[in-house]
Amino acid sequence: MNRSIVWLILALVAVAVVSWWGLRSDAGAGRYRTASVERGPIEATVSAPGTLQPVEQVEVGSQVSGTVQRLFADYNSRVTAGQVLCQLESSSLRARLAQAEAAVARAEAAAHDSDLALERDRESDQSVTSDADSAAADAAQQHRDAELLSARAQLEVARVDLEHTIIRSPIDGVVLARTVQLGQTAAAGPQAPRLFVIARTLTRMQVEARIAEADVGRVRSGLPVTFTVDAYPDLRFRGQVQQVRLEPFAHQGTVSYVTIIATENPDLKLRPGMTASVSVRVAYREDALKVPNAALSFKPAAEAGARVGATAGAGAGALDSTTAVDSLSIMKPGMLYVLRGGRPVAITLLSGITDGVMIEIQAPDLEPDDAVIVGLELARGRR
Repeated sequence: MNRSIVWLILALVAVAVVSWWGLRSDAGAGRYRTASVERGPIEATVSAPGTLQPVEQVEVGSQVSGTVQRLFADYNSRVTAGQVLCQLESSSLRARLAQAEAAVARAEAAAHDSDLALERDRESDQSVTSDADSAAADAAQQHRDAELLSARAQLEVARVDLEHTIIRSPIDGVVLARTVQLGQTAAAGPQAPRLFVIARTLTRMQVEARIAEADVGRVRSGLPVTFTVDAYPDLRFRGQVQQVRLEPFAHQGTVSYVTIIATENPDLKLRPGMTASVSVRVAYREDALKVPNAALSFKPAAEAGARVGATAGAGAGALDSTTAVDSLSIMKPGMLYVLRGGRPVAITLLSGITDGVMIEIQAPDLEPDDAVIVGLELARGRR
């Protein structure tokens, strides 16, 4: 065989051996992805959508039917309790009031005549007036008195209806909406349309958030809240949970519960109807030991040839899985792996709150320079 061919074959074999050894070394050195143990604040939150609403809002309608004759308030008008908002055309009601007054006058006259007649009968000789006539006179008198009472009641109704042609604000506040126009007919009835919507104040607002049933057990009154609105994406507004309502709200197969969040609005940036992205802080630690969530879900793969070290037990046995970290959270037992001497070593621990990325832990066997394993890395050159 030609010596050049032999040398070529030997060179190729050498390259193959070197490449294999390099890949093997790389696989062993970069097999595990690790992260450092951190210490610092951590908070657990519940997120939900919400809508901003005034704390107190009143819809003003009409108690009588009529045509709108005058308007005294418009959008954004500030009004006081008793202030006139609009006036309805009242000629027909004034005529009805005059008729009611005339009916009262007639009833009073008839009652007066009946009184005089009854008095004359009583002063006359009893032998002339029979018992039946006396009873009939008394009945007639009672009938006249009843007619007078009815006429007076109708008069009062007519007066009240006439007063209701002037629509006044029931509260101090600001007009959010006006749905009536000059010349429009305002109809009274059980389904009477609203004419004005008035909010008592906009310096204090509330967010109506819908908390999912999976999260509502962690939400209670008094918890701090932050939220953002699309109008000011760079600002974070603060509030506090005021009420978690018991009424369920079902929509497209999901159940949620309305949670009322109180917030201050001194500069009036927040407006009714704005959509809010709410974050309720359900737990918080100022100085917690924390690791990535992925560290608690990692398990060494047996087929990868991992040599799992013995579980540390010096401090792990002292861990109590019922340790309470707040009124709504209990520390739960778990395990993670740290890289020591090139091999994974199991560490038992208790886990607490999580912010979705990091999780609080209690693990006496963790050392300051430990690197927790969060996953495996693919060897270079593999697909």
